[in-house]
Amino acid sequence: MTWKTSNRKARLPSSWSTIRARILARDPVCRICDVRRSTQVDHIKAMTDDHRDHALQGICYPCHAQKSAQEGAAGRARRPDRRRPDDDHPGRL
Repeated sequence: MTWKTSNRKARLPSSWSTIRARILARDPVCRICDVRRSTQVDHIKAMTDDHRDHALQGICYPCHAQKSAQEGAAGRARRPDRRRPDDDHPGRL
């Protein structure tokens, strides 16, 4: 899936296809579930641009989707509440 506002591809190094192939060859089985074949290359620490081999892992699509969802939820939970506080209403006792 591609988003028009994403700069993800621009942040990848020009040698990404080589790095990706190397990581998938190193980790043929998902490093999270240890069951399915690795099809995705994941940054172990979320939201980093560290493309060194020790910072990457091969994982399967379901595990990558779940890990990304958990990281996104954790990131949203750290944001301050954006709702306006309740105003005192003159009819409220």
